[in-house]
Amino acid sequence: MLWERVSDILQLQQLEFTVEEKQILKNISLTINEGKFIGIIGPNGSGKTTMLKIVYRHLKQTSGSVTLHEKEIWDIPPKKLAQQMAVVSQDSPVLFDFTVKELVMMGRTPYKKWLSTDNSEDFNIVEKSMKLANVFHLADCTLNNLSGGEKKRVMLARALAQQTNILVLDEPTNHLDIEHQLNLMDLVKDLPITIIAALHDLNLAAAFCDEVIVMNDGTVYMQGTPQQVLTKQTLEEVFRVQVGVSTNPYTNKIHLYYYT
Repeated sequence: MLWERVSDILQLQQLEFTVEEKQILKNISLTINEGKFIGIIGPNGSGKTTMLKIVYRHLKQTSGSVTLHEKEIWDIPPKKLAQQMAVVSQDSPVLFDFTVKELVMMGRTPYKKWLSTDNSEDFNIVEKSMKLANVFHLADCTLNNLSGGEKKRVMLARALAQQTNILVLDEPTNHLDIEHQLNLMDLVKDLPITIIAALHDLNLAAAFCDEVIVMNDGTVYMQGTPQQVLTKQTLEEVFRVQVGVSTNPYTNKIHLYYYT
């Protein structure tokens, strides 16, 4: 393993976010316990990405709090927070054309002192991270020469190199074909850490998540296991589509199908 497991409790309490007099998030309170794979689902515009951006401090809430170990995240020094939480966002712009290995090595930055050099431990962690994310063979390639899916996996490798105990993923399977979607989900499912992922594909949420948070119109509509949450009634009310709920005969997990 790349890291040791520790207890993490992330709490959102009465979280609200307003921009230009439009309320995006409304009174969100929830607790995420250590070691769970949490999926966040909801229609477009339901507030999934906004909530995640507040969790990893890309945005600041209008009111309420986000705490990690009962400490407000804005009171945690940036380097210390980066040792506890890694992020793979929908779009991770890179201003310079680094090689894959150089970019993944940036995941070690939170552990570096000013002007310190990379050591054998850093190189070992970066190599393992690239292998886990299936980009080791791309180590010497530059980002501009990679596909969208390859770039996504490189950003995952960089996050793995941070050795954090919380990994936040915003639509991690975007730009990935089916094979790489399943490989990525298998990878993060097996990590001994807390995963918080906004997911578009409800069947991936059903197959891989321990708990699912359903968001609708800026609020938490429901939270529970996939069996509790992914019901015909809930999905038709929130997503406004006709849906059937069955069982995948190969995995015994919930499988959803849609019809008009």
